Amino acid sequence: MADGAGGLGPDNVALVINDADPGSVQAGEYYRQARGIPAKNVVHVRMPDAPRKLTLAAFTRLQRDIEKQLNPDQQVLLLAWTTPYAVECNSITSALTLGYDAEQCKNTCAAGKSNPYFDSASRRPFDDHGIRPAMLLPTDSYSRAKAVIDRGVQSDAGVFRATAYYLTTTDANRSSRAQFFPPNGLGFARTGLTVSSTKSDKLEGARDIMIYQTGLAWVDGLDSLNFLPGALADHLTSVGGDLLGHGQMSILRWLDAGATASYGTVSEPCNYWQKFPNPSVLLKWYANGASAIEAYWKSVAWPAQGLFIGEPLAAPYGH
Repeated sequence: MADGAGGLGPDNVALVINDADPGSVQAGEYYRQARGIPAKNVVHVRMPDAPRKLTLAAFTRLQRDIEKQLNPDQQVLLLAWTTPYAVECNSITSALTLGYDAEQCKNTCAAGKSNPYFDSASRRPFDDHGIRPAMLLPTDSYSRAKAVIDRGVQSDAGVFRATAYYLTTTDANRSSRAQFFPPNGLGFARTGLTVSSTKSDKLEGARDIMIYQTGLAWVDGLDSLNFLPGALADHLTSVGGDLLGHGQMSILRWLDAGATASYGTVSEPCNYWQKFPNPSVLLKWYANGASAIEAYWKSVAWPAQGLFIGEPLAAPYGH
């Protein structure tokens, strides 16, 4: 297990399982064993026929059920299910981490509340900021969930040659964070990680992906790519975090393609870069040993609408 610069280990994860969802139970138990999560860290809830989106009242009950089972060592939450993934206009991961933001739902295109963990050097978010960053492990496909978990565990061995790809696309509205793309050719000697920053709508044939960030409603060419263990990938678009929606590409497709973690918004955020992972901040923390959940959560300035998914402890540079 890589504690590394990230500092998080199995003892720090609260694994939340929906006992009324067989997929949650099966994948949650696989994760517990794969990562050595202590049995006392498993949080049990019951949500029969869980909807995609919770009402505030239903969320309040869920939040209460979770919080009464937590202990002070637990610094992050992992939700082992696919639904629910939203609370009104908020993502469930942000609502559980920062509390439900009713103001954002009055106007989803308004500016968001600041994330106290953004670009923070903290290694223990609950101790330092009073928050437990949450990530969701989708379990609607057991084979996908198992593959994501296995890739996270495999990333502990380290990855010594990899590329972080940044694509500035012809979709100007969805390229609002291109200003933060690291310069092409930038390298990190300790990690063997290099940067490829180009103007293109499609990445094809790359076999060494550790990070892939772009801006499009639908991303082509995923079936031609190879993602390395621990890879992070996301696209800036309105509702990629609507996991089971069909209007735009779901961030589940990143996990299907081989990524270990991803991010997308569950309601129309407009194209504020602050509502999406900041490429420079994400790269900095991940390359310096942070885990996937730390690096992703540290990279989003206004995360109320954003859903974090994947295997939280993946840390290919955590040694």
